[in-house]
Amino acid sequence: MEQENTKCASLPENAYRELAEGEEYKPVMGPSSNPKEVTVYSVMMGIIMAVLFSAAAAFLGLKVGQVFEAAIPIAIIAVGMGSVLGKKNMLGQNVIIQSIGSSSGVIVAGAIFTLPALYILGLDARFYQIFLSSLLGGFLGILLLIPFRKYFVKDMHGKYPFPEATATTEVLVSGEKKGNQAKLLAVSGLIGGLYDFAVGTFGLWTEEVSTRLAGWGTALADKFKLVFKVNTGAAVLGLGYIIGLKYAAIICAGSFTVWFVLIPFISYFADSMTLAVGEGVTQVVGSMTPEEIFRHYARHIGIGGIAMAGLIGIIRSSKIIRQALGLAVTELGGKKGTGQRMAAVRTDRDVSMKFILVGLVSVLLTTFIFFQFGVLDNLFHSAISICIVFVISFLFTTVAANAIAIVGTNPVSGMTLMTLILASLVLVSAGLSGTSGMTAAMIIGGVVCTALSMAGAFVTDLKIGYWLGTTPAKQEKWKFLGAAVSAATVAGVMIILNKTYGFVGEGALVAPQANAMAAVIQPLMEGGTTPWMLYFAGAALALILTMIGVPALAFALGMFIPLELNTPLLVGGLISWYVSTRSADAVRNKARRERGTLIASGFIAGGALMGVVSAMLKFGGVDWFLDKWSEQSGAEWLAIGAYILIIAYFVRDSLRAKKEE
Repeated sequence: MEQENTKCASLPENAYRELAEGEEYKPVMGPSSNPKEVTVYSVMMGIIMAVLFSAAAAFLGLKVGQVFEAAIPIAIIAVGMGSVLGKKNMLGQNVIIQSIGSSSGVIVAGAIFTLPALYILGLDARFYQIFLSSLLGGFLGILLLIPFRKYFVKDMHGKYPFPEATATTEVLVSGEKKGNQAKLLAVSGLIGGLYDFAVGTFGLWTEEVSTRLAGWGTALADKFKLVFKVNTGAAVLGLGYIIGLKYAAIICAGSFTVWFVLIPFISYFADSMTLAVGEGVTQVVGSMTPEEIFRHYARHIGIGGIAMAGLIGIIRSSKIIRQALGLAVTELGGKKGTGQRMAAVRTDRDVSMKFILVGLVSVLLTTFIFFQFGVLDNLFHSAISICIVFVISFLFTTVAANAIAIVGTNPVSGMTLMTLILASLVLVSAGLSGTSGMTAAMIIGGVVCTALSMAGAFVTDLKIGYWLGTTPAKQEKWKFLGAAVSAATVAGVMIILNKTYGFVGEGALVAPQANAMAAVIQPLMEGGTTPWMLYFAGAALALILTMIGVPALAFALGMFIPLELNTPLLVGGLISWYVSTRSADAVRNKARRERGTLIASGFIAGGALMGVVSAMLKFGGVDWFLDKWSEQSGAEWLAIGAYILIIAYFVRDSLRAKKEE
């Protein structure tokens, strides 16, 4: 029978909460249904989305350093195209379109954060090097995550907020029904989208507000290195609502520890410092801004914390890893494991473990051949490189998935930075340095960065599929196509952009992450220092937090992500707490919480879609930004007023929920 439940598609009431003992989650498309998923239409639309969004994301990321999340805009387009073409029961197909197409932003992030550094360092990067590092990294991320699917999306149901997956799911569900919920999502999406568009495209008010707006705030920042900042975007506010107060508070606790404890503590010794400390640092602490102290010193503590949290996660996940390996041995031995796996209900059926292991061996072997004949031309160095790629990708896969599940942000740049440092140290110890060493380290970083980026994003796709009831095995197989198309597109776009604009000199593309990677790797390969003590401090802090029961990854993420992006998460979390606790009636509180989730999803969707529109305008050379106005204090005061208004709308509309909703 065909899609038994989509006629009145709606997420079950236990979709976002933890299940009681013995309770079962039943997805929108039940296990006994047979929905259309992989069709010529869904595959072709997915490919088109992957090409278009890869090109757009690559340009914007290299130009301004921001890669927009493609999943939500693609979901909106998929729903809209289905409606325009008069198609029915599109839920399963739309998930496949979104899953294939969303590979774009993932592959782009992995490539542009690292590979332009080759051009910046005066080295050459050929099409096949960019393509293969992106392709193989993408495939590796998919294969390493699949064994963890059941743990993240099913076993931990309701324990992780999955903010981006929530917003995308709400968009897809709204496309299958008409009524108040779809209308609310559309209205909030329009409000949030126009709000963020006014900031990003016109600069009508500032995207960020800080205490420097007042004279006393400027004095605090200059003298004591104390500053408070908040991003005023609607999309980030919605993200905080879905994350909830618990995790938002932990993330902000990490951020506040850095900005209100560590940075002022470091600045306390500034008057006595006469030498610049750190690789590539030319200023003494006393002449630095709080942001520069964060970038040069405090952020490295967060990187160490993330790395240690990853190792702790691996240790805690050892049982799941053993189970996956046991299943692999059973299947390869030709025993009953395969039959049991195929007999699993449709909504819980993954690709076979044999497929995963064969794929993993094939990808690693191909990567080894690529390193040997396309990068290094040395068997020993190629063997070391492939070991680095596999071990780090394997260790950090769960970190990336955890980060996306908790906060919706993947700290891939921090993990890649750690990869580059470790890879460089190992390669130098093995006798590889200079230009060949830098080339090898950057391409290793590109493969690992793409693998981690893919792993983090793919868990979002699988969670969407779990909520809606798609077949995991189909998502898993067709994700490879999205990765291949996106890798080819981003390689071509990067070559064209390098020839057109370049990455060095006047008028060059900014590529901020790649410039940071280049600055780190050059001294390592040519002699320099690494802030090991800062990494160690972060690792020790993560261990202490684990000892007292505080989620170390969420706290470390707060230390790594800039303050202005963390504080709105707390604002959103406080709104979530407020609207869901105002009434003595638990049913009414639940209705208000769910209505707020729809509004938050609309804010995220609208902001993401308008981010794409802004990128297209910039790509076309359209510049409507009011530079002079945006630099004045009036724009910042207006931002405060606009932010208060959108918070007021958020709270008021959430409280309008009725119990029957």
